[in-house]
Amino acid sequence: MKFNNYELAEFFDEIFGEDGRPRAAARTLVKNIEDLPAGELLNRQRAAERALLKMGITFNVYGESAGTEKIFPFDLVPRIVSAAEWGRIDRGLKQRIKALNLFIDDLYHRQRILKDSVLPREIVLASKAFRQQCKGFDPPRGIWCHVTGTDLVRHRDGQIYVLEDNLRCPSGVSYVLENRQLMKSMFPQVFAASKIRAVSNYPGKLRDMLEFLAPDHSRTPHVVLLTPGIYNAAYFEHSFLAQQMGVELVEGRDLLVNDGYVCMRTTKGFERVDVIYRRIDDDFIDPEVFNPESMLGVPGLMEVYQAGRVALANAPGTGVADDKVIYTYVPRIIKYYLGEDIILPNVPTYVCAEEKDLNYVLEHLDELVVKAANESGGYGMLVGPHSTKEQRAEFAGRIRAEPRNYIAQPTLALSRVPTIVENHFEGRHVDLRPYILYGRDIFVLPGGLTRVALKKGSLVVNSSQGGGSKDTWVLADSAVPDREVAGNDLHPTASAPPH
Repeated sequence: MKFNNYELAEFFDEIFGEDGRPRAAARTLVKNIEDLPAGELLNRQRAAERALLKMGITFNVYGESAGTEKIFPFDLVPRIVSAAEWGRIDRGLKQRIKALNLFIDDLYHRQRILKDSVLPREIVLASKAFRQQCKGFDPPRGIWCHVTGTDLVRHRDGQIYVLEDNLRCPSGVSYVLENRQLMKSMFPQVFAASKIRAVSNYPGKLRDMLEFLAPDHSRTPHVVLLTPGIYNAAYFEHSFLAQQMGVELVEGRDLLVNDGYVCMRTTKGFERVDVIYRRIDDDFIDPEVFNPESMLGVPGLMEVYQAGRVALANAPGTGVADDKVIYTYVPRIIKYYLGEDIILPNVPTYVCAEEKDLNYVLEHLDELVVKAANESGGYGMLVGPHSTKEQRAEFAGRIRAEPRNYIAQPTLALSRVPTIVENHFEGRHVDLRPYILYGRDIFVLPGGLTRVALKKGSLVVNSSQGGGSKDTWVLADSAVPDREVAGNDLHPTASAPPH
């Protein structure tokens, strides 16, 4: 397959420049693809899809009558990020996470940022993710947001913007690891010839971070991953990460509070648990504190946590910082706590809780993207230019009824990457979700999940809305020691059978 007839259109293309030539970082890849024998790329694409099916790389879609489990679509043409550009992204994400952690801690203690009128008190404290139960609590090592997935987009102006933050239970990193493994098997020559930053060390970095949080009395921390169970949309990821880290995958029924500690039921009796990487939302982790009807959590867990005898990642209450309304104020948050200007800018955003913004949004619904403050996965969203008059009328009613719950943003011209469509290439819109770990220091996984809107013209990249994924190649400069090599470097570190 050749790129001769590939149409650039008016969007920024991650692989080709405006002159139609491959960008410097992509030249090796483009040459390698075009040098393949006729039909070979399609053969490799089909082989990749068979491998995904065989490995069971899936996600669950709620409400699907035809079955809940789907293979996550994957496209062989990767996104490529230069070393210089990644350096700026890395600095910007570390700045953002550091400031957000300080913000969360302040919010559950002195609330200086509210007293100084930097943020509107009534809007912040009205967040559905603000947990009164966490006020006055000091999490282990002073860290609230241990694992973050921050969504980035590039507009036609070439600028990278932060679209949203995900600080509760961000998912998708398992696809990053599996995508890389697939690409290394499909394009070994490219990996041999290119300096591509490694991602396979993520499970080890994640486990190191979790063990860092363990109570001081624990010499050999016992870490578990808490999942809601097999019907959760990200269950594949839960079992995959548990296996890669060499920790047990548990459900709430496997844990109990015994003599002031969290313990895991085993065939040999109770084993004490020191750290829980929880993939369950706040509402469900402890029915004695949050939702009393929850069957997924562990009764009494919060009491043990607040006594410092078990660590939770991410900390309960962290979600207040990824409320889409709070997102609007992140530039102010960074300036207030760090005294710095934001490195990676936000997308310009209208807050419907503010009357001036509300009136503008209602008058321009056909031009804007409207989002609910606490929804994810592409739900609770209106893409104005692609909406009907009836849909806009319905959303206008929702916004008027609960203005605090909505924001609006201009419709961005998301950048594109060549994507295999039948037997040729077409541009498809993408975003990028890097993953950030906050332990002894802040680590940003070089690359992340490039999500691609597989439907022609679509701007919605979420898997639940028909999106797929691509590998993300961050090129290393000579000063960076880690690089990917061809071969199998992704191995289970211990047996951790899923429940």
